[in-house]
Amino acid sequence: MDISVILSFLFAAVVLTIMPGPDNLFVLAQSISQDKRAGIATSLGLCSGLVVHITAAAVGISAILYQSSLAFSIVKYLGAAYLLYLAVQAFRERKQSTLVKNQHKKTYRALYRKGIIMNILNPKVSLFFLALLPQFVNQHAGYAALQMVTLGVLFIIQAFLIFTAISLFAGSIKGLLLKNSAVVGRINMIKGVLLGIIGIQIAFSSK
Repeated sequence: MDISVILSFLFAAVVLTIMPGPDNLFVLAQSISQDKRAGIATSLGLCSGLVVHITAAAVGISAILYQSSLAFSIVKYLGAAYLLYLAVQAFRERKQSTLVKNQHKKTYRALYRKGIIMNILNPKVSLFFLALLPQFVNQHAGYAALQMVTLGVLFIIQAFLIFTAISLFAGSIKGLLLKNSAVVGRINMIKGVLLGIIGIQIAFSSK
């Protein structure tokens, strides 16, 4: 694969990853409400979910999903419902004045799973890769599926690096905010609002 094509793809991938969206907002919310490690665990989950979408795009399943309005709607509403469930959970935690410190391992594992589920249940991710990856595939070089998988791996790497940077930054901000214990409840409320907005946006977005 030509290096110029790879660089062009990485530039487009970085720009699209930095743009505000459900994934980086979700990482931001988790990092602020808990800590930077929570954000990184969430990032790992989201990037693991990308493997499913990239594989689907490579073998053509995304095209089938795109052509089926029913399949698209089912996946979209499942994803929206899951995000709204997370928003409700965040509002229930708004009265907490201290952070849980003895359940990090379980919490990080749960966040990893949440990241995977949230990403897989977002059909727009599949459509995104279906639209983006073919633009950088050289049909004359053959092995189109392998080229798409290679580009997908590059996308995952840069996405994880950017999500990790967001986690570290948000974690630092959280440390400053939590000097005032009253802020904790507000952080959970903000987290709930963010998740709720994302869920509603997905539910009512057009195909």
